[in-house]
Amino acid sequence: MRAFVFPGQGSQAIGMGQELAAAFPVAREVFEEVDDALGQSLSALMRDGPEDQLILTENAQPALMAVSIAVVRVLEAEAGKPLSDMGAFVAGHSLGEYSALCGARALPLAATAKLLKLRGQAMQKAVPVGEGAMAAILGLDLADAEAVAAEAAQGEICTAANDNAPGQVVISGAKAAVERAVEIAKTKGAKRAMLLPVSAPFHCDLMAPAADAMAAALAETDILPPSMALVANVTAQVVTDPAAIRTQLVEQVCGRVRWRECVLTMKGEGVETLVEVGAGKVLSGLARRIDRELTGVAVNGPGEVESFLKTL
Repeated sequence: MRAFVFPGQGSQAIGMGQELAAAFPVAREVFEEVDDALGQSLSALMRDGPEDQLILTENAQPALMAVSIAVVRVLEAEAGKPLSDMGAFVAGHSLGEYSALCGARALPLAATAKLLKLRGQAMQKAVPVGEGAMAAILGLDLADAEAVAAEAAQGEICTAANDNAPGQVVISGAKAAVERAVEIAKTKGAKRAMLLPVSAPFHCDLMAPAADAMAAALAETDILPPSMALVANVTAQVVTDPAAIRTQLVEQVCGRVRWRECVLTMKGEGVETLVEVGAGKVLSGLARRIDRELTGVAVNGPGEVESFLKTL
């Protein structure tokens, strides 16, 4: 059994999606629809840069979604069947959850692009640049990383934001607190602890203004039942009810990305292969770290599309 998984921020790169667009008209159509929805040539930014503009949260989020959906549409066109006939579950890392919902036909493409543009802008505005930070803590399990964050907080916000894989936890919060956590982690046996080059402290309570913005936007957005079961970031459980999906997308802005648990939930339901659709290979690379019986496959270019179709 397969699940399709959708990458989050950090997987963006200049040139992403371009081989796919050159080979498949349906991929170009996705990029054109996103450009039209946003009123900007996001596809040109993805193709040519500059990188300092592509990595801006408000651009990176819809751009990554666009590449993921381009892959989905190509797979569907070439296989002659919907994604739901190729796998049983979808899940996405942070913004990738929106890509997953779009891929499973719960959200239209144009609406997803607009939501992610707003989400990126709102997350960036929530905390002034320089006041928040995130750090990767490698070699400690979730409970130990949580303890480090709690010790470092000293009255400020500092929490485990992403539980990505065993021994790979990201913490988020006030800059001084996160810097303290990096030093504390090194004394607690972490193999590495390092600040991440991000522009805001995602997935912590400092993002509350962004959650409010998304609640307002999602209240005006029609969400359909997804064609495949979604495993949600904030609960690591299956959700198919549109009202619950809407609520959990709001909670996701400040809530922890429980990726390790999401993958284990899918494994428990019989999933054997995680197919990462979109830019990069982060999630497919995490699959075996989470459970050695899982296989991770990345599909983002024409050659990978061809190889995947042979497995159907």
